[in-house]
Amino acid sequence: MNRIALSAACGELGISLSEEQLAEFEYFEEDLYEANEVMNLTRVPKEDCYIRHFLDSIIVGKIISDLVPGASILDIGCGPGFPSWPIALAFPEMTVTALDANGKMLGFLDRHRRDNLTIEHIRAEEVKERQRFDAVTGRAVAPFGIQLEISAAQVKIGGYFIPMRTPSDDLTSGDWTKLGLDLIETREQLIPGTDVMRAFPIFKKNRQTPPFFPRKWPDIKKRPLL
Repeated sequence: MNRIALSAACGELGISLSEEQLAEFEYFEEDLYEANEVMNLTRVPKEDCYIRHFLDSIIVGKIISDLVPGASILDIGCGPGFPSWPIALAFPEMTVTALDANGKMLGFLDRHRRDNLTIEHIRAEEVKERQRFDAVTGRAVAPFGIQLEISAAQVKIGGYFIPMRTPSDDLTSGDWTKLGLDLIETREQLIPGTDVMRAFPIFKKNRQTPPFFPRKWPDIKKRPLL
């Protein structure tokens, strides 16, 4: 891993990583790509890991941290730990829950537990508890309308839903108000060292999500909201 480049890029974002944190990022990367040889955890080449996995995750963590210092965060569809694990490491004052339905992915993430990181093995639309988190995110979990529906109920009133999307997604139209969400702004950020542009629509939850959302998966998939 290019420690110097990761540290410098984080510095540009106003984040200072200690040598201990950089060492943990390096160990996670080594373990991820060793496991990837047999487990198919990521398609991102190892040389791009610190940019496409670590920085990508830290950027959304910084946005959330600026909005809600010390936030409780839910990462839906975390896979082997993105953005949840880098956020938990870079922002130890925040508590992060990593949720995924893929036990293989979570089995890897379980090898890298942190005191401020909780792992949940369940489909998002099957979670019974509601309004648990200050912020909910996820990295291109599904088509945007589906991600909206499976995420909204988990956000506390007054909290935020901030998905990690790309500018090619239609982020300007849709009736997300029926989920209790209002779009307050969309931020775009070029991931340093790449030509990949991320879009971060920032939704604030001002009303409760009706109890019939999210619907069962077949209905969500058959009739997405957007």
